[in-house]
Amino acid sequence: MPLGLRKKKNKSRESSNLVENEEVSGHPGVGKPAVNGGGLPPPPASMRPKLVFHTQLAHGSPTGRIEGFTNVKELYSKIAEAFNLIPDEILFCTLNTHKIDMEKLLGGQIGLEDFIFAHIKGLKKEVEVYKAEEALGLTITDNGAGYAFIKRIKEGSVMDGVKVISVGDHIECINGKNIVGMRHYEVARMLKELPKDQSFSIKLVEPMKAFEMLEPRSRGGGGKSSGDGKIGTGRETLRLRSKGPATVEEMPTEFEEKAVKKVDDLLESYMGIRDTELAATMVEVGRDKNNPDEFAMALDQALGDFAFPDEFVFDVWGAIGDAKQGRF
Repeated sequence: MPLGLRKKKNKSRESSNLVENEEVSGHPGVGKPAVNGGGLPPPPASMRPKLVFHTQLAHGSPTGRIEGFTNVKELYSKIAEAFNLIPDEILFCTLNTHKIDMEKLLGGQIGLEDFIFAHIKGLKKEVEVYKAEEALGLTITDNGAGYAFIKRIKEGSVMDGVKVISVGDHIECINGKNIVGMRHYEVARMLKELPKDQSFSIKLVEPMKAFEMLEPRSRGGGGKSSGDGKIGTGRETLRLRSKGPATVEEMPTEFEEKAVKKVDDLLESYMGIRDTELAATMVEVGRDKNNPDEFAMALDQALGDFAFPDEFVFDVWGAIGDAKQGRF
């Protein structure tokens, strides 16, 4: 149990954040959030929207209420405050399930009726891995706040043979190098560049699990979830952005959902990462562009840090075009 959970809170603070006598196994639609106002202006905090969300710790806790956040880091801070933790204890969040379900990861959007489950740090482990093949078989994502973790393990791959490594594990160190704070694509590149036919060490932190959650590890994405591609159950979502204020938007259209899913698949294929927020941003950028060159220039302006290969950009443009034409 993390140190933060051992600390005692005074009753006045606890009652302001936690909901008494609610079951630990929350579900979608519990505690429908109040929506005040028609939009989300940028900070200062006094001007932030009064959207209220319900949250629990995934391994079990009372229910907390959080509000007034405009990005993922602020969201984690609000959850940590509700449960007397430090934000760095939180690895990632899932929507409407306490399970480590990679199809339900909190990304760039939260449905206004979604229930947020926070997965916090559990056991640490260090593993020696022999890289027998060029590809390790891992898909990496990150939580938007400095923690990269494993989203998928390819069946029959090098990593699939290392049974102590599981989907949801946060990668903390590779060969003694601390990678906390690195983005998913940087971690994926680092793993790819490790020399073949040599061993390397990897330190991981797994999410804390309740007793009923202890089950065989999942490869991630093995079966299609009923919520695949859907974010939230309400008609509107809170869109969290890495730059700029959050906004309340309509639920993604069928075109947007299909395009984002296809672009996310391309990110995994080309770069070994999955990131629905990044995919949604790329779809947004390409929505009104007329040709690949125009799209590539706009992409460089919006996401120049990624240095996407030309072939990838061309395929993304094709995927957006297919979605517009209804060819999916």
